[in-house]
Amino acid sequence: MKRNMILIILVVCGVGAKAQFRDAMPPVADKKEHIRTIHGDKVLDSYYWMYDYFGKGPDSTKVVNYLKAENAYLDAVMNNTKTFQADLFSEMKARIKEKDENVPYYKNGYYYYTRTEEGKQYFKFCRKKGSLDAKEEVILDVDKLAEGHSYYSATGFDISEDNKLMAFGVDVVSRRQYTIYIKNLETGELLKDKIENTQGYPCWANDNKTIFYTAKNPVTLLSERIQRHTLGTDATKDILVYEEKDKSNYIGVSKSKNNKFIMINSQATMSAESRYLDASKPYGVFKIFQPRLKDVLYSVAVLANKFLILTNKDGAKNFKLMECPLDKSEAVNWKPVIPTRKDVLLQDVEEFKDYIVVNERKDGLVKLRIISLINKTEHYIDFGETAYSANFGGNPEYNSKTLRYNYTSLTTPYSTFDYDMTTKVKTLKKQQEVLGGYKPADYISERLYATAKDGTKVPISLVYKKGLKKDGNAPLLLYGYGSYGSSMDATFNSSRLSLLNRGFVYAIAHIRGGQEMGRQWYEDGKLMKKINTFSDFIDCGEFLVKEKYTSKPHLYAAGGSAGGLLMGAVANMAPDLWNGIIAQVPFVDVVNTMLDESIPLTTNEFDEWGNPKNKEAYSYMKSYSPYENVQRKNYPNILVTTGLHDSQVQYFEPAKWVAKLRDMKTDKNILLLHTNMEFGHGGASGRFDYLKDLALNYAFLFTLEGLAK
Repeated sequence: MKRNMILIILVVCGVGAKAQFRDAMPPVADKKEHIRTIHGDKVLDSYYWMYDYFGKGPDSTKVVNYLKAENAYLDAVMNNTKTFQADLFSEMKARIKEKDENVPYYKNGYYYYTRTEEGKQYFKFCRKKGSLDAKEEVILDVDKLAEGHSYYSATGFDISEDNKLMAFGVDVVSRRQYTIYIKNLETGELLKDKIENTQGYPCWANDNKTIFYTAKNPVTLLSERIQRHTLGTDATKDILVYEEKDKSNYIGVSKSKNNKFIMINSQATMSAESRYLDASKPYGVFKIFQPRLKDVLYSVAVLANKFLILTNKDGAKNFKLMECPLDKSEAVNWKPVIPTRKDVLLQDVEEFKDYIVVNERKDGLVKLRIISLINKTEHYIDFGETAYSANFGGNPEYNSKTLRYNYTSLTTPYSTFDYDMTTKVKTLKKQQEVLGGYKPADYISERLYATAKDGTKVPISLVYKKGLKKDGNAPLLLYGYGSYGSSMDATFNSSRLSLLNRGFVYAIAHIRGGQEMGRQWYEDGKLMKKINTFSDFIDCGEFLVKEKYTSKPHLYAAGGSAGGLLMGAVANMAPDLWNGIIAQVPFVDVVNTMLDESIPLTTNEFDEWGNPKNKEAYSYMKSYSPYENVQRKNYPNILVTTGLHDSQVQYFEPAKWVAKLRDMKTDKNILLLHTNMEFGHGGASGRFDYLKDLALNYAFLFTLEGLAK
């Protein structure tokens, strides 16, 4: 198939720009007829053949060649910015302290920490016995292990109770399929035990020889089984202790903080079920905590003499905290500790011997509530800013009276605090050091509220450098996510300074589908209300234009994964609002993906998006799915990124979307697809390599603004 060459001669809003996009001819994907028929609806999908790569079928080579052609096109179009991208990379990297160390945490007689070295991409996991003045023991040198690998992820470090062995998971492909290894910390040798295709978070029983882990389906990548491994035995003969039959549930295994129980947790979007086993009796039988109930979520924390249960049972939409005896876990025995409240979302509980700390969210902001188990007194920690993020840090020691928490805002670098729950004294243990002379006072952070079309007030957090003139001429990047109840709090990012220092405003739209304003905020942005997520984001963009923080020729949008779905939807719904869009690993082929249960994670998502085998869900999904709704009209400039090995959003979704956009769009704006041929959903694994992708994204924005040089 042929078409005329599109000449791309583009310098948007940038008279006198020092870099611009180059002329190039974009690749044109072949079309093959494929008809999807369901509920009497016939849909032509001309790019369905792109699914073929992992099937190793006749079109697999063709798929790779197409992706390579798109990469070559991107390189040609962005060629004039290569030096600028390299400069941006160096600029962002220069703000990172290369030789660094995190704040040690104490557990079972040792202080554990990671440290990084000059010029190294990864880290070393270390410990010191009894005192921070003791001799350092490097228990895992990830820098060394990663040598020769384009991708390397080590995670789930778990130390046996006798402190002699460490189990951990390794992924070298970036599909979140981890192989578990066990290291003898006395000899430094790896044991022969090797457990493949796992979730990557092993859990030791108290006998120092038994490991529980989550095994995955090798095709769908669903977490399906909890298995028990005994050291020195063949991992292929490991014992099945639990199998999840419901494909919509995620499962995992962990140990309670006080080391009493091994816990198996199974959870879908709207149901949950836990099991527990005495950690000193690993060959025993797991007991069900409370059988799953429709539309009931719960999670369990263990104290010395009782269980704590965080649950939405009996209509507690924003959750409530309950308790029950250790020997009577069924719901009939649950008694209230903290009731549900309409204006406060209970998010999490951190348990200690003498205290519990409740993570609450009110007015979109996190509050940490300290409750004494000794005298029942309680208080909150004061954070002192209007937009911020605060969360529990590493608190593995049950007997501690110190709460570690992390704090950041759009202007405050990541900070680690230790809070004495008895004296109420907080101590800053470490704040992220930003090299190059960063001064928080040079930047201004605001909290605004846009009014959605249905009258709902939608929060916006934004930051910019002092001196901004609100005359509509400033470029603004609006970020959004809005799915799975994930709250996008206001956090610091040193790389973002490269935007702010060039005059950009950075804003976060706290749209429905997240959980910033409580559980209802989430429920109003999922399933048959999903379009609220997209319209909220558009309303936030229009509000920022109206208030002259920016204007349409200078407004940009960005989001990834489910936030990439958001990008695809707003590109279709309001294409003239944005000058440019960055869609990272975007979930844009919603209907086809949700119809294919062989695709990793599809069945887990039915309670989030709906099951298109249901006609009503199918019709609603089809009404907003970006791929389904590409039309013959003008679109903004768009940069799309993906990874060939992505296990969360398969590469073919963005590839199909770009191919269809190329065929349908009537404008001469830039449309680029960048496929990382070595990585997956999270991008590069090294602590600097990801900056190269970010430099590409920023160069795209700066060139559109005429700021590239």
